[in-house]
Amino acid sequence: MKQSILGILMLFFLSLGLNAQELEVTGSRKAVRTSGDVLAFVTPVASLATTLAMQDWQGLKQGALAGVTTIGVTYALKYIVKKERPDHSDRHSFPSMHTSVSFTGAAFIQRRYGWKWGVPAYLLSTYVGWSRVYSKKHDWWDVTAGAAIGAGSAYLFTRPFAKKHSLTISPVAGNGHYGVYASMNF
Repeated sequence: MKQSILGILMLFFLSLGLNAQELEVTGSRKAVRTSGDVLAFVTPVASLATTLAMQDWQGLKQGALAGVTTIGVTYALKYIVKKERPDHSDRHSFPSMHTSVSFTGAAFIQRRYGWKWGVPAYLLSTYVGWSRVYSKKHDWWDVTAGAAIGAGSAYLFTRPFAKKHSLTISPVAGNGHYGVYASMNF
């Protein structure tokens, strides 16, 4: 079961890379576009590799749900909105798929494993979004929407990872009200 989920996820990410559009761009725009195309998949692959290495099967399910939601919402909006790209290559500009996929991975990493790993992941995803604008594939609002969809999907499904959970019920500040407190050791 776990191997089939892994196989499906890997085929999915590979198919996204094969659908990349080839346009005539030169110089720094070409280099930035290519780097953005490649780096868009670093955070999702890092998420997948981390969950497998840590045998975090709950995290794997949460990441898969976030990824499927991101892809579904992004594709649906692309075909509903039909916004023309800045380079006039097609009418699938809104929202940015590269950015949404990258931000899903970054938000998953941050939410599941903490800010220590989340900050570099968000910086990488921000570069991916910038690369899409710089290479004339998207406008800023396409990238912003992609980032919101990706991060939102990850936050919707991802819960923090903890090796030990401690749950206690105790009075809050002695006022007779009770609250639930969870402490987690990372």
